[in-house]
This record gives sequence, C-alpha cells and structure tokens, in this order.
Amino acid sequence: MSDPLSQVIGLLHPRAAFANVISGKGRWAVRYAEYGRPSFCIVLEGGCQLAVDGHAPFAIGAGDFILLPATPAFTLCSDDPPTPTVRDPDTLPSDGSEVRYGEADGAPDMRSLGGAFVFDRGDPALLVSLLPAVVHVSGSTRLSQLVAMVAEETVAAQPGSESALSRLVELLLIEAMRSTTAGSAPPGLLKGLGDERLAVALSLMHAHMQRPWTVAQLASAAALSRSSFFERFTRVVGVAPMEYLLAWRMQLARQWLRQGDLRASEIAERVGYASASAFSVAFRRHAGMTPSQYSHQAARAVG
Repeated sequence: MSDPLSQVIGLLHPRAAFANVISGKGRWAVRYAEYGRPSFCIVLEGGCQLAVDGHAPFAIGAGDFILLPATPAFTLCSDDPPTPTVRDPDTLPSDGSEVRYGEADGAPDMRSLGGAFVFDRGDPALLVSLLPAVVHVSGSTRLSQLVAMVAEETVAAQPGSESALSRLVELLLIEAMRSTTAGSAPPGLLKGLGDERLAVALSLMHAHMQRPWTVAQLASAAALSRSSFFERFTRVVGVAPMEYLLAWRMQLARQWLRQGDLRASEIAERVGYASASAFSVAFRRHAGMTPSQYSHQAARAVG
C-alpha cells in the first residue's frame, strides 16, 4: 500500500462506535458538552445552525457532512432558538434510536445522523494532526450517496449492517480527508498532498520508506531545487522532510509492534534501518522506550 492517504486510513482502521438519528421541529436548541474524541454529523433532511466553540456559526443542510476530529463543545439549533438544552454526549443512546428536540409531534424540520468514530488500531491524535478542527463538506455527489447509504444502514438495520456501516464510515472519512487537501487543511500530510510538487515526494517516501532518502533526491523528484524543496516542504507539511519521514516510519513501527506478528529485525528492514540495533536506538529516541518494551506494554494494554 503506497498511497499516503490509504496508509493513514489503514493505520487508523475507523469504524462507527454509534450513530443516532437527531431531529428537531419548531424552535429548539441543544448544547453538547465537550466530547474530546472524533465525531461526525450527517444532515439527512432540512437544515439547522451549528456553532462549534471557537468558530463562527454556520448553516448546515441536507447532504452535508461535518467531522469534528476532537469534538469540542458545540450548539445545534433552529433559527431564532430558545435557551439551549445542555446534553452530555456520553449519555446519548447507542442503539440508533431517535433523539428529538423541540416539538414532539409532526414531521421534523431537520433530521440528521450523529455519531462517533472509534479507531481499532491507530492513535486518534493522528487524525487530529491531519485535519482542521471543523471539516464541513457540502455539495459532494459522492458524499451524498454515502450519506444516504449510512442512513439506510442505521435506520433500518439488516444482516451485516455492522460491517457495512464500518466500511461506509471509512469511505466517509476518506472523502472528508480528500476535501481538505487544499487550503483548509492545517500544515501536514493532507496539505502536502494538495501541492502537486510535494505530493510526488510524499508518495515516494510512503511507497519506498525503506530507502535511504536524501533531501536532494526528493527535491529532484519534485522538480525543485534542494533549498526550495526544503523550505516549501517544511512550510506546507509543518516539519522538515527527514523529520516527517522519521515520524512516519515510527508510526508504522508502532503499529507492527502492537500487532506482534513481526520480529524487530523485520520491522527495522521495513522502515529503512540496516540493523535491529540501529532501529532500536532510533525508536527509543522517538518513543522513549525500546521496541520490546513498547510491544510488551501494548500486549498488556490489550490484555
């Protein structure tokens, strides 16, 4: 797997922890306390206002997808809202049942699907580091199709729904990440992939991380001078090229150590080290412990 974005998704292995239908009618407002973990909202019908702490309020409508990588406190409301009802996101039902705000009877003015991501393998902090604090995607035909399928699987569960929903959520996350590879992404991998010159170098680093890359080789691949490449990469990605390559090598090394299927010497070879001892020194400098200590700690956590 050489595509950088696919590698990130594979490292995280996302799935939906829960998803609830949330609807509102008339004048209503609800304020959710800080959740601190990745969450999403998909608007199925109608629309409302969303105000995420630290950001200007904005309108959301049918087909919109909103991703909050770290989910601070936020308010969801109708136009001309009353004083918000305060809710703890950890107390929401996890069985897909509908949560209604405002008038209890009649067809809702807004109907959405809200849920949370769980990552089976990777650290959620990796997602936070890649994405802006608020991802809002609208007008995407592909996302609209995915949204409709997620809604069907959630509202009318069928055999295999859990697996289907997990894969659909993974596709939703990919589409959201693709949408931020331009100006809205913070410095990092996604912003780098939005730069056609840097994308060449990043793809090579991910495809052949075992190679002893130099800045000069990567600059040549990106058709830039060494100094221009170094400055551009550091500004757009947020770290120097070799620092980025080391960090990514260590991310994958951690994953393989957690899985426990490979020996340290095999992992060392995969991430570009000539010997297990050289890899161990680099890993300890980066993670604060040796590879064997890390794998034992991971095994205890799983146990």
